[in-house]
Amino acid sequence: MDKNIRQTRHWIVLFMIALFLSGLTAIPLENELSFLSRCFSPQTPIGAWIDKVYIAIVNMNTRYPFLAYGYDWLAFAHFVLAILFIGPLKDPVRNKWVIDFGIVACLLIVPFAFIAGHYRSIPMGWRLIDCSFGVIGLIPLSICRSKILQAEKIIAKTTFI
Repeated sequence: MDKNIRQTRHWIVLFMIALFLSGLTAIPLENELSFLSRCFSPQTPIGAWIDKVYIAIVNMNTRYPFLAYGYDWLAFAHFVLAILFIGPLKDPVRNKWVIDFGIVACLLIVPFAFIAGHYRSIPMGWRLIDCSFGVIGLIPLSICRSKILQAEKIIAKTTFI
């Protein structure tokens, strides 16, 4: 059981770091888009989209900087969600519900990206990139859930012997 719990904790830490870093990228958005716009030619579909978003962010930050506060709150939400996983980090079996919560959240990214993306005129390729965050997040969380279930079986066997 110790091996399962140890491996689960490693996957949880990886997920927490990814969640934190994902949130952190929401803060310096203008600088990140400036960098990306230099990496992709505006003659390509992705380069044209990045340039369009970059120009919009620059205009927003110049004329309406308070709107960027929404990105700050997005980052904060990622940080808080990462903190939520301290529970299963301490006791994965007892706090399995947090892993289940994370799996549901990852699954919900897909319909949300398609629905909200449609109404916000986000290109399909970009919506698929957004969906990939949910799909990728499912990997460590599914591994954690599997290892927790294995640990529960071992606990049940040793409890009733």
